[in-house]
Amino acid sequence: MINISDHIHSDPAILFGKPVIKNTRISVELILEKMADGYTNEDIMSAYPSVNREDLKACLLFASDAVKNEINYHLAAS
Repeated sequence: MINISDHIHSDPAILFGKPVIKNTRISVELILEKMADGYTNEDIMSAYPSVNREDLKACLLFASDAVKNEINYHLAAS
């Protein structure tokens, strides 16, 4: 299992404290948006050479933990 804190970091001096991939200024938010837009892992790693597959997995786990533990959405029934 991936340890999220080995890959994701938050520092108020970097992107106003947004979670980023360690040793970069690449936010988890950006990675998730790229994935939602249909970018493959290979596309992302090619565009951001400092990002590896484990970093991408950590971004997904970070988002999963955020939804599971902290975010409550009230979605209207369709």
